[in-house]
Amino acid sequence: MSEEISIHRQGRLNKLNTLQEMGYNPYPYKFEPNAFAADLQEKYKDLPNGEHTEDRVVIAGRAMAVRNDGMFIDLKDQTGSIQVFCHKCNLDEANLKILKCLDLGDMIGIHGFIRRTPRGELSVAAEKFDIIAKSLEPLPEKFHGLTDMDTRYRQRYVDFIINDEARKVFLTRCQIIAAIREFFSAHNFLEVETPILHPIMGGASAKPFVTHYNALDSDFYLRVAPELYLKKLIVSGFDRVFEIGRNFRNEGIDKNHNPEFTALEAYMAYGDYNDMAEIISQLVRFVAQKVFGKEQFEIDGNVIDVSKPFPKVSMIDLIKQTCGIDFLEAQTVEEAREMAKSVGVDASDCPCWGKVVTEVFDEKVEHTLISPIHVMDMPRDVSPLAKTHRSNPRLVEHFDAYIAGMEIGCAYSELSNPLEQKERFDAQCAARDAGDDEAQMLDEDYVVALENGLPPTGGMGMGIDRLAILLTGADTIPVSYTHLTLPTNSLV
Repeated sequence: MSEEISIHRQGRLNKLNTLQEMGYNPYPYKFEPNAFAADLQEKYKDLPNGEHTEDRVVIAGRAMAVRNDGMFIDLKDQTGSIQVFCHKCNLDEANLKILKCLDLGDMIGIHGFIRRTPRGELSVAAEKFDIIAKSLEPLPEKFHGLTDMDTRYRQRYVDFIINDEARKVFLTRCQIIAAIREFFSAHNFLEVETPILHPIMGGASAKPFVTHYNALDSDFYLRVAPELYLKKLIVSGFDRVFEIGRNFRNEGIDKNHNPEFTALEAYMAYGDYNDMAEIISQLVRFVAQKVFGKEQFEIDGNVIDVSKPFPKVSMIDLIKQTCGIDFLEAQTVEEAREMAKSVGVDASDCPCWGKVVTEVFDEKVEHTLISPIHVMDMPRDVSPLAKTHRSNPRLVEHFDAYIAGMEIGCAYSELSNPLEQKERFDAQCAARDAGDDEAQMLDEDYVVALENGLPPTGGMGMGIDRLAILLTGADTIPVSYTHLTLPTNSLV
């Protein structure tokens, strides 16, 4: 603790002691406001300068600025700000003593009437003043706030107090999630919750977090995806289901990745990946209209239009258009590696044809996909849960949705043949034994579920934080706290 902060803290502790010696409790059990700053600003927007009303209100919030020895206080609540006018003619002696113990950052409660100052500032004229949470920590400097990004991520509670833009993005994210729920409810999807602790890691190719379940004396995995559980519900006869929840992947941290993130997954019986392509396009358009009231966004200087269905182009064709090579002509992994080398991509560590294809795509194509697009038809050997493509057995019916060079979601025609699924799992297990710690495990219970009959099914997943970043134009989405040292463009 710096000397300056220590001095400020001691001053606040002294005021706390003064309040307590007065017999005053600055941490009461309850306070009941009946009004919010934004509502008052709107309701009394036409009140003339110098006039007041007889209307009485009770408001509460944080003291963000104090002027003229406490005569004027800027109170901030969850909706906005309003001025509090504290004058000795309206407050009794006890209240004036409490007022003298006020510090920036204190939570205060005000009973009073509405007036507009001669200078035009709408105010609540305090008739009763209470400190309802004494702050012992000084707020960051007003104009610069928390400048250290790691501190911002560790102390989101402080960041939100100071940083109105971060608060706005956070609230917008909440609205996006609400809109997503509204969309799927309108399309007759049932919202469900599935387990977070998994005895077998599955549903996505990722490195999991491992924890120990003492009661069973067994290791479990924090879920990397809810996919397998959701498809079991389709087997059960629930034809349309979706889930919004946290996933956990023990991987690196950058602008597009965080070890803990919020994802949407949805599954629809009797559909395929073409149906899910339409759903993703409709969903993004609905969220844009509902939350932002528009269908065009400027992202990194580019105008992004989400008003139309996303075009569909195969991954193989996109690589061909960008790099001039056709991976379908490569019959072996060695030939594919040579093709990659010819365009400056080192794929020597890629164990199979599909890995080479996706490596070239990631390095050479992905960042060029500015307008919304569905990248169709992935290599079969990198997508173990999707149906084999109906026209090319080297591919699967799996697409990724991109906006502004960022993948926001994916979808499959879900593999429903239990015998083929078992073969795919066996291949994943072999890759895992060979050192691929992101390869999936054999989930025998899921295979048994498929043996009971999974109807033709389309499934999709979407990263909600990525979607929010794109639509808000934010560098980060402040959704959680962490004790990690994070880069400045982290998603948390």
